[in-house]
Amino acid sequence: MHTETETAAGQQRAGGRWISHWEPEDPHFWQTRGRRVANRNLWASIFAEHLGFSVWSIWSVLVLFMTPENGFTFSAEQKFLLVSAVTLVGAMLRLPYTLAVPRFGGRNWSIFAAAVLLVPTAVAMVLIQRPETPFWLFLLLAATAGLGGGNFASSMANINFFFPERSKGWALGLNAGGGNLGVPAVQLLGLAVIAAFGLGEARLLPIAYLPLIAVAVWIAWRHMDNLAGARSDAAAQIAVCRDRHSWIMSFLYIGTFGSFIGYGFAFGLVLQNQFDRTPLEAAAVTFIGPLLGSLSRPVGGWLSDRFGGGRITLWTFAAMAAGTAVIIAASVQASLPLFLAGFVALFLLSGIGNGSTYKMIPAIFAAKAEDRIAAGVPRGEATAEAKRLSGALIGIAGAVGALGGVAINLAFRESFASAGSAVPALVAFLAFYVVCIAVTYAVYLRRPVRAERPVTAAAA
Repeated sequence: MHTETETAAGQQRAGGRWISHWEPEDPHFWQTRGRRVANRNLWASIFAEHLGFSVWSIWSVLVLFMTPENGFTFSAEQKFLLVSAVTLVGAMLRLPYTLAVPRFGGRNWSIFAAAVLLVPTAVAMVLIQRPETPFWLFLLLAATAGLGGGNFASSMANINFFFPERSKGWALGLNAGGGNLGVPAVQLLGLAVIAAFGLGEARLLPIAYLPLIAVAVWIAWRHMDNLAGARSDAAAQIAVCRDRHSWIMSFLYIGTFGSFIGYGFAFGLVLQNQFDRTPLEAAAVTFIGPLLGSLSRPVGGWLSDRFGGGRITLWTFAAMAAGTAVIIAASVQASLPLFLAGFVALFLLSGIGNGSTYKMIPAIFAAKAEDRIAAGVPRGEATAEAKRLSGALIGIAGAVGALGGVAINLAFRESFASAGSAVPALVAFLAFYVVCIAVTYAVYLRRPVRAERPVTAAAA
């Protein structure tokens, strides 16, 4: 056990270690002890979340194996519906996963959340060998992979409590980016399976993750801690829902994370249906976009720490709109190189936007806390409330944002069913990014008419 973990009377609870005193905003505490403990929990959290994303997105790879040669007769529309269902379950689980951290402790919940990934992984191993399974049952069982999507919310809410305000952008970006790397990782492993063993050995992909999940459980048990002062409860989620910024930020996160996870699930299928790529040809390029999007997420947090989350988010959406226009042109011209270039750029930008929007959330509530302090509220009380509310919003925004991934896959499904092309769906995405540009500018960057201090100044 770690010597820095406190087990003061009243703070030692059944099932794990609890730290009773945590003051990351105190420079002395942070330098002498806090940074070391926070970073240890961060790296353990990243690994577990990484596997969560891999399990969540495993069907984005397995659908490439579901060919007539392997006995599968599912249509393209059914495959898009399959990945939409998995995305939906992951999105819906993010709210209860956020509440679980203060209830059970970040360490304890990380152990459970990692261990439960064994279920959808084993299910995937069996299903991919059973093409005779009725589609409705196949859909129902495969949707258990959504358990991996819930890990993101609990991991982010937990890490949010460990770091001081000045470091949240980088820490949250690194945590989320490392987790997001699970998407290209499972796609790369899928590519390796296809190249080395052929389309008939898809079961090897989920099998490879079973021992990794066991390792993640051990790491969480050995290297993570619970914070006794962490609070992000149902009351906080209800309270934060009354704030208009909660819904604005959730809307913007649909455009950033929804794009990342939605395109990550759909990219291979789009290539197969738009450009008639083989499973191997599709798998050979699908990992590139999610990889760059994952790596760019910490960059988005870092840029936001320096220049403001609002500014980075605005320019990100502008670039995403331009990238979507390029993809539309490439689809019309049937230019695969231009299509790939546009999509890779879109992934890269979505990662930057993920980092910038998540930086904006704690910054908004930190600014509100300063207003309360100026009005006479004790600093400790105002700061604690800000962290409580920002942690609650991280869970809500994560859930709503993931629903954007559902919408993207359903849009592609309808687009191919009605027009035989991705173009109608892409036009809708372009229009949505334009709306996001307008909202970001109007709420977080436009100078206020009245000479009052805007509570969102820190976010911009």
